[in-house]
Amino acid sequence: MKSWRINLVLVIVIVFSAAIISRLIYIQVVNNQYWLALAQGQQKFFVALQGERGGIFFQDRTSLAINQNFNLVYVVPGEVKNQEEVSEILSSVLNLDKNSILEKFKKDSLYVVIKKKLTEEEVNFIKNLNLPGIYLGQESGRYYPFENLASQVTGFLGGDGNGQYGIEGYYDEILKGKEEVKELEKGPGGYFINSEENYILSGSGNSLSKGSDIVLTIDHNIQFMAEKLLQGAKENLEFESGEIIVMEPNSGKILALANLPDFNLNQYSEVKDPEVFQNSSVQKIFEPGSVFKPITMAAALNEGKITPQTTYVDEGFVKIGGHTILNYGGRVWGERTMTEVLEKSINTGAVFTEEQMGHDIFLEYIKRFGFFEKTGVDLQEEIFSQNQEFQKGYEINFATASFGQGIEMTSIQLSRAFSVIANGGKLMKPYLVDKIFENGKMIETRPQAQNSSVISQKTASQLTLMLVNVVEAGYGKEANVPGYYIAGKTGTAQISWSALGIKKSGYSDKTIQSFIGFGPALDPKFLILVKLYNPKTKTAEYSAAPIFGELAKYITDYWKIPPDHE
Repeated sequence: MKSWRINLVLVIVIVFSAAIISRLIYIQVVNNQYWLALAQGQQKFFVALQGERGGIFFQDRTSLAINQNFNLVYVVPGEVKNQEEVSEILSSVLNLDKNSILEKFKKDSLYVVIKKKLTEEEVNFIKNLNLPGIYLGQESGRYYPFENLASQVTGFLGGDGNGQYGIEGYYDEILKGKEEVKELEKGPGGYFINSEENYILSGSGNSLSKGSDIVLTIDHNIQFMAEKLLQGAKENLEFESGEIIVMEPNSGKILALANLPDFNLNQYSEVKDPEVFQNSSVQKIFEPGSVFKPITMAAALNEGKITPQTTYVDEGFVKIGGHTILNYGGRVWGERTMTEVLEKSINTGAVFTEEQMGHDIFLEYIKRFGFFEKTGVDLQEEIFSQNQEFQKGYEINFATASFGQGIEMTSIQLSRAFSVIANGGKLMKPYLVDKIFENGKMIETRPQAQNSSVISQKTASQLTLMLVNVVEAGYGKEANVPGYYIAGKTGTAQISWSALGIKKSGYSDKTIQSFIGFGPALDPKFLILVKLYNPKTKTAEYSAAPIFGELAKYITDYWKIPPDHE
C-alpha cells in the first residue's frame, strides 16, 4: 500500500516534469525567436543622438563657444518610495518648488530631469543623500568664456539643443553634430540607466560625428576695443543704445560688430527683455541723416552733373510746395562749393545736388547702392525697408532724402554702401564667417561683389578727397587721427514720432547721431560706423566722431599702418 502511494507521486512528478520540459523546449527551441524578440523589445530601446557641436572661433582661433558637460539630477519615477518626503528634501537642496518636483515624480516616463546645471555644492548634497530613484547625470551644452563680448554676434545654444540668434542660430545645421540612432538597454527594474548609457545620452560619446567648426572674420582685439569704447561713452553721453561696425571695405569682412546693451551668454535665460538678443545692425531700421549726403553727392558726381568745385548760393532755406527745408541751426551759408556742402553739412546744398540730376537718376543710384534690398550678411532675420513712402515719388520726399531724412535703412546697409566709396565703386557683400572646417576639409569664404560698378574710380577718388576735407576742416575734426588722412561724415538725424510708436506726423526731439568713415583715406584698410541712439549731445560732432577717432587710432597702431603724412 505504501509503495503504491510512492509510485503515484513519482508518476505525477514525472508527468509534470515532462510537461515543464516540453514547454521549455517549445519556448527555448521551437519558438525561440518569438520570445527572444519579445524580451529584447522590453529591455532595449532606441534613442536619436547627436555628435559634439562644432566650435565658434574668433579670427585668431580664440574660442567663443566651448562644449562643456553640465551636471544634472533626474528621477526614475517608479523607484521613488516616499514621494512627499523626497520632494521636500530636494526642494530645500535645489531651491525648487516642492509641487513642481512632485509633478515630475508622477510622470509616466523612463526618467525625468529635475534640474540642470547643478553647482558643485548641489552635486555633493545629492550624492550624500543617496535617495532611491534620484540619480546624477550629465548633459552637453555651451560655455561662453567671454560672456558679454560679441553676444549678439555669437547667439547661444538654447535649452532644446538648437542654436538661437547670431552665428549659433544662422549656422545651426552646420554646427550640429551628425545624428545617429543608438540601441540602449534598460537596467534592473526597467528604469535605471547605467553610467555608460548615461554618458552616451549626455551627448558625450566619442563615436558620434562632430559638427563643423566655424572661424569668424571678427578680430578679437578690435571687437573688445569697440565694446569698451561704447561702454565708456555710455557713462558720459547717456545714450539709450549704441552700435559700432568695423569692416574691410575691399572684401566685406566684418572685423567688429558691437552692440549696447548686450547680455551674458551664459545667463541668457535670465534676460527679461528678449529684444536685447536682436542685433540692431541688421534688425533695426533708421533714418541716417547727414551721413547719407555723400551718397547723394556720389550719384551727381558720377553722372557729371556737378564737380567738387560746383557752387550754389545758400539762402538758408528751400521751399518745396508747402514745405520749407532749413539748414541745421537756421544757418545761412551764402555761396558755397559742393566740397563745402559736405564740410559744413548744408541741407539745402544736398537738395540742390539732387535737383541737378533729377529724381529718376537719384532713385536709380539708391538702388545701385543696395538700399532697397538685404545685404545677405550671415546673421539671422536680417530686415530691410521697402521705403514705400519715399518711393511714392513726392517732390518733398526726394528733397528730404537727399540729406538722409525720410529714407530708411539698416546700419549694415549703410556700411556696405559707404564701402563703395572706399573701395573704388564695388558693392561688396558683408560677411562674418571666414572659414568652415567640415570633415577635415576647409571651406573658405571668398569676397563677393554684388555690383562691381556702382560708381567709377574717378568719382570715388573725388568724393574721398571731399570727405577728407570734412575731417580736416569740417564738423568731423574729432574723428581725425594724427599722421593719417581720414575720410568721413557726421550725421545727426531726428527720430520720427512714428519710429517711436506714436501716431503723429513729424519728428521728435530725439536724435540718432552717427559718424561713418574710412582710413587711411588714400589706401583704405578699414571702415567704421559709430551710431548712437539719443545721446545727450546736440550733434554727432561731439558724440560719435570722437569714438570713431579713438577706434581708428587704435586700429592704425594695432595694425602698424605707416602714416600718410607728418
